[in-house]
Amino acid sequence: MTHWEQRQAWFFRGAPAAIVPALLFLPALAYLVLTPVFAHARLLAAIAGLPLAAAEVWGLARLVRCCAQRELDLISALAFGALLVVLVITAYSAFFLAALAGQFF
Repeated sequence: MTHWEQRQAWFFRGAPAAIVPALLFLPALAYLVLTPVFAHARLLAAIAGLPLAAAEVWGLARLVRCCAQRELDLISALAFGALLVVLVITAYSAFFLAALAGQFF
């Protein structure tokens, strides 16, 4: 496998592994932890949270490995864009959680 193919594999496996858990975090928190809709919802959130966190860390590590190369090419730009998407998702999740905390306290 060439260097380019390895970076492609890192990107194509890392981007979904970083973005999907980031998108799933807020609904899982809202429906399973804050307002549980069925019995044992918090247990399900605890069990599902560990693989989501592991996938997030693994995907971010792959994207950073794509971005941290000396050459600036298409894969680096796409990996940087995916990292920006994760940053935006994290920002709106933080704003939602801050607004939610403001309602409780």
